[in-house]
Amino acid sequence: MKTCLIVDDSKVIRKVARHILETLNFAVAEAADGREALAQCHAHQPDVVLLDWNMPVMSGMEFLRALGDETLAKRPKVVFCTTENGMAHIRAAIEAGADEYVMKPFDRETLESKLQIVGVA
Repeated sequence: MKTCLIVDDSKVIRKVARHILETLNFAVAEAADGREALAQCHAHQPDVVLLDWNMPVMSGMEFLRALGDETLAKRPKVVFCTTENGMAHIRAAIEAGADEYVMKPFDRETLESKLQIVGVA
């Protein structure tokens, strides 16, 4: 079973994403900020991270850069999931190491499509 770590400070977004991912047969873990997510990646490395941009403690971009500095056996795929939709944001995320980008609000089909693009669905 594939694993996904949902990183978002919104409980509602985590709940919606969890529901979608579980219908796609993912085992799901959650983190409320980047620092918590980084600790979870060390403990149980996910196949994919669904990552919010704007969070307290450690933002999505800070998490992504920190993840890039880690020496993990296999780097998880990272799908940014955010309301930030400007080309500059998308370009910055991809340049920082994101594998794909999905806009909030998203539905099952959109998320499944992005997961297929990065090779985990």
